[in-house]
Amino acid sequence: MLADARHVMPDSLKFRGDATFFNAALDRADLIVHGRNSHEGQPNSPRRKRIVLTRTIEQLAGDPSNPNATLWNPAGVPFEAACEAAGVTSGTIAIIGGPIVFGMFMERYDAFYLSQAPHVHLPDGEACFPGVPERTPQEVLAAHGLRASEPQMLDPEFGVSVTEWRR
Repeated sequence: MLADARHVMPDSLKFRGDATFFNAALDRADLIVHGRNSHEGQPNSPRRKRIVLTRTIEQLAGDPSNPNATLWNPAGVPFEAACEAAGVTSGTIAIIGGPIVFGMFMERYDAFYLSQAPHVHLPDGEACFPGVPERTPQEVLAAHGLRASEPQMLDPEFGVSVTEWRR
């Protein structure tokens, strides 16, 4: 699960090592893509180019609250057009969720970084991918042609790790 039943990431899922890894990855990205409920909420956030998925518009629009954000309705225009509208036509794109957004890109990932906090349980929480909890996140990633590397420990005190899954 990546959030609680209210679609909010609770403090019990926030770990220093994971946040450091996540922030560094976003600092290297040329574009961030996420749903309207997701946001990394960091000091650099407003400066990052982003595409926000939403059904509240027909195609594309600028975000009136953030000049670096482009609002995109995937039913209205292709992803490549959204990238062009955001001013990014090459480079690294970081998809930060939620589950519908992650699911949309399953066939396009070059790499996906799956963080796990094994001692945190969120009954009735929001699953990370479509098809979870019927299948594990690892089974979903493998079914889409991604293969796991060795996990990297991010926070040994809490057993939090990240595994890179590559095509």
